[in-house]
Amino acid sequence: MENKKLIPAFGCRNGAAVVMDEGRGYYSEDILTLSGYYADHGADGLFICDLAETDADHERTIGILRQIVRETDIPVIAGGYIKRLEDVKKYLYAGAEAVYLNVGIQENADLIKEASDRFGSEKIYVYMPGFRYLKHLEEYAQLGASAAILDYLMDEKDLQRIPESPIPIWTVTLCGGDTADVMASHLNVPSVTGVVLAVPEEHEGSCMLWKQELKKRGIPVTAFESTVEWKDMKKNADGLVPVVVQDHRTLEVLMLAYMNEESFRMTLESGKMTYFSRSRRTLWVKGETSGHFQFVRSLSLDCDNDTILAKVRQIGPACHTGARSCFFTSLAGRESREKNPLTVFEDVLAVILDRKENPKEGSYTNYLFEKGTDKILKKLGEEATEIVIAAKNPDPEEIRYEIADFLYHMMVLMAEKEITWEDVTRELANR
Repeated sequence: MENKKLIPAFGCRNGAAVVMDEGRGYYSEDILTLSGYYADHGADGLFICDLAETDADHERTIGILRQIVRETDIPVIAGGYIKRLEDVKKYLYAGAEAVYLNVGIQENADLIKEASDRFGSEKIYVYMPGFRYLKHLEEYAQLGASAAILDYLMDEKDLQRIPESPIPIWTVTLCGGDTADVMASHLNVPSVTGVVLAVPEEHEGSCMLWKQELKKRGIPVTAFESTVEWKDMKKNADGLVPVVVQDHRTLEVLMLAYMNEESFRMTLESGKMTYFSRSRRTLWVKGETSGHFQFVRSLSLDCDNDTILAKVRQIGPACHTGARSCFFTSLAGRESREKNPLTVFEDVLAVILDRKENPKEGSYTNYLFEKGTDKILKKLGEEATEIVIAAKNPDPEEIRYEIADFLYHMMVLMAEKEITWEDVTRELANR
């Protein structure tokens, strides 16, 4: 059985987050904090409804969506302000993994086939504002929708009416005191593969903790589970296992700490790195005092079963000194040229961005920025032509040189348009 998924939902209006409490709007001024909270606490994605009433506010929401995608690392489903195919494209280009079309609006329903043909069916979901749309599931699937979101205040009787479906169904649920029970009743329906959670207030609950409750009810969810039991790991003389901690994006080594069995269990259950302090002889959740939490992205065990490698999303510095990493004291080494492709790209882009912020006399990069976008595009076109010409030449050195030239000018354009390598790699990963 596939794991069932939990996706918190909130709207965006005038740049603020809007979450629902049985039809009443609750406003949070910090939509990025709200998105980050759920991304770090076990959400399998985010469902964002664009509540804009004007094109200008819609553009503002697109900008916010772009920030959310950049700062979180879970899928985003977006929609709500779709008047034409161009609006679907805007959500996708902002980084949404999928866009939902509200079939309660005829113009949206008419866009299903065109949108799925243009962007791929996996990018298009349908949003059904009521049970009467269930009878059209086969039609939506044939038009190219790959999932359906059913929004209706459902009781047990309603849930029994959900039929088998050719595409996955997500149901919308309201959160409250019995959230886990409500979610379980929805997820026990065979056709329901996930729930979209309408959370009534900021930081209402941790999806990771809800998942632990769902697991107790026998519902498969995407929680952390170790493939190796603690008893099968090799401990040191104190009964502990060392943990090497890495930033999951940059792979920078951040710190070394230790775990006992209880801290290992708590880490899996909460998704927050929890250690055993050898000096204080007690458990400690990293960041509990400082706010510099480490959210688990993956845990691996080495070949001897005696060391854990944790890849995490680090909030703030990892070191108690305020340094990003605890490993900042150089002992020995020699100069070497960095050859990791992404690191090289990031470093070159960083230099270009620095030139943009701090112009240097005689800099060719600053010359391009001064001349503007048209000049940058002209050079980019020229370098693309040079690649084509070089490709006809049997000398491989020439094409390598021209490709490097093209990539440099492309990065100048990226800096001009405020596009990062992470934006580009995320887009490639979504394809």
